[in-house]
Amino acid sequence: MFKFLTENWTLKIISIVLALLLWTFIMGERRLEVGYPVPLELQSIPKGLMVANEVPSLIDVRVSGPRTLLSKISPNDISIVVDLSDLKPGLTTFKRLEERLNLPSGLRVTRLSPSFIDLKLERIKQKLVPIKIIFSGEPLSGFKVGKVRSVPDEVIIEGAESELKNVSEVTAEKVNLKGVNEGFSLIVPLVHRGTYTHFKDEKTTEVQVEIEPIEVSPPVVTDGVEEQTSVPEEEGNRQE
Repeated sequence: MFKFLTENWTLKIISIVLALLLWTFIMGERRLEVGYPVPLELQSIPKGLMVANEVPSLIDVRVSGPRTLLSKISPNDISIVVDLSDLKPGLTTFKRLEERLNLPSGLRVTRLSPSFIDLKLERIKQKLVPIKIIFSGEPLSGFKVGKVRSVPDEVIIEGAESELKNVSEVTAEKVNLKGVNEGFSLIVPLVHRGTYTHFKDEKTTEVQVEIEPIEVSPPVVTDGVEEQTSVPEEEGNRQE
């Protein structure tokens, strides 16, 4: 045993000294704190459900540790993954997000902002709603708007069930009638300002507008004076 300890004692002493120096270097190495914008990844959203609230796309993470370890981290390699596969409709709170970070051992998370997320899942529904046509301006003098059609005149809205309940119609962009004296057809974009609902398929409609001359009635003689009257524009022939 004594012989084993004394053999190559020079090499053994050098090894011990190097080990002590390495340990001293690691333990005494300057510790740093670095901030990373870490993407939040939502995975495996159940079929027929959707996220129906605002969820941050990035989490501000502060990490503390030895400089050598921090230098080996690439921000592109860090992420926070939340698995939604087993969730039901409703509100779920995810805490302790730092446990979902794939950080090397020896590093410590000192701060997360936000430190938790609330996630609301809702059922995806569809609803058929009418399209409302809106005009601006007036036809040329002596003309009026006749029949108005839109093809299609209904459209399917799809999205979160709670928001869909409040959707009763969508509008088309305004159709300008200024100076018009004959009928026309126009493809018009549809407008829907939903947060968690959207058009399923159609995003435009063809607006068909008939423009008619205002009929002038025969002269009416009153006390020897001729008076001309025009037929008033029919009510309800325009959609505002």
